[in-house]
Amino acid sequence: MPMETCIFDAYGTLFDVTSAAREAASEDGFEALSDHWRQVARDWREKQLQYTWLRAVTDDHADFHKVTGDALDWALEAAGLDDPALRDRLMQLYGELVAYPDVTEALQALKDAGRATGILSNGSPEMLQEAVASAGIGRLLDHVLSVESVGVYKPSFKVYDMVGRAFGGQRRDVLYVSANGWDAAAAAGYGFTSVWVNRAGQPMERLPWTPAHVLSDLSGIPDLAASI
Repeated sequence: MPMETCIFDAYGTLFDVTSAAREAASEDGFEALSDHWRQVARDWREKQLQYTWLRAVTDDHADFHKVTGDALDWALEAAGLDDPALRDRLMQLYGELVAYPDVTEALQALKDAGRATGILSNGSPEMLQEAVASAGIGRLLDHVLSVESVGVYKPSFKVYDMVGRAFGGQRRDVLYVSANGWDAAAAAGYGFTSVWVNRAGQPMERLPWTPAHVLSDLSGIPDLAASI
C-alpha cells in the first residue's frame, strides 16, 4: 500500500546547514572566516544538536533560535573568531539556508501523486517559516510542525506524536524522511516507516532501531512512497 503521508526533517534534510558559513565566507568584510568556515559549520551543527539533546534530558527547554545562537558562539570561539558583525550575519543567513537541489522536485512529485507532505522539525515556528519562504516550498507542504508545540526536542516521542495529531492515520503508514541518522533511527523506534537520507555517506548509528530504507538523496522518495 503506498505511503499517503510523507514527513521530512528540515535541517540537514531539506536545508543545507553548511550554507550559512559558506556564504558568509565569500562576502566582503568576513575574510577571516574563509579559512575556517568548514570548521565553523561543523562545530556549529554538532553543538546545536548536542545542546538540544542536553536540554531535552535535563528538561530545560529553550527555543531553537537560542540554541542555534549558543552553538554558534561556541563554534566561533573555537575558531578564534571574535566578530559581532560576523555572528549577526551568520544568524541572519541561518534563516535563509539554501535548500538542497533535490528538494523541490521531490516534494512536487509527492504532491502531484496526491500525497500529504509536511515538516517535523526542532526549528522554532519563526525560523521554519523563514526557511520555507526562502526556499519557496510552502505551497508543497500541508503542515510545518515545530517542537515548540510540545516544548522538547527530538528524539522525544512527544515530538513524533505531533504527526498523528496533524495528519491522522497509523504510525506505520507515515514515511518519515531524515538525513540525521539518529533521527531516522528514533523514528523507526517510534513506529514510522523511516528513511535515512545518508547525504554524507556515514556509518549506520549504533542504536536499538534501524531505518527501514537508506537513500543517498531525496530523488528516490516519490518512487519509494509509491512502492511500499
